[in-house]
Amino acid sequence: MAKAFPQYFKRVFDDYQVLVQVNPSDYTGVELIVHPDGKIEKTEINFDEEIFEDLASDEFIHCSALEFQMQLSKTN
Repeated sequence: MAKAFPQYFKRVFDDYQVLVQVNPSDYTGVELIVHPDGKIEKTEINFDEEIFEDLASDEFIHCSALEFQMQLSKTN
């Protein structure tokens, strides 16, 4: 069986941005909160199987892996 690739989502709020990585094979992932001052909060999350519906209802849109990885690299 082929390995599923992570999917990436984002939502821009008034003064911060949230990016989410979801691994569809086991529903694990990472959430990044990017604050206006450049601070980035990173949280590893275990999602449930309804995560894609939840993201859609919360108005998250797909984003690129590159965009997510660029922000993630700033947390190290």
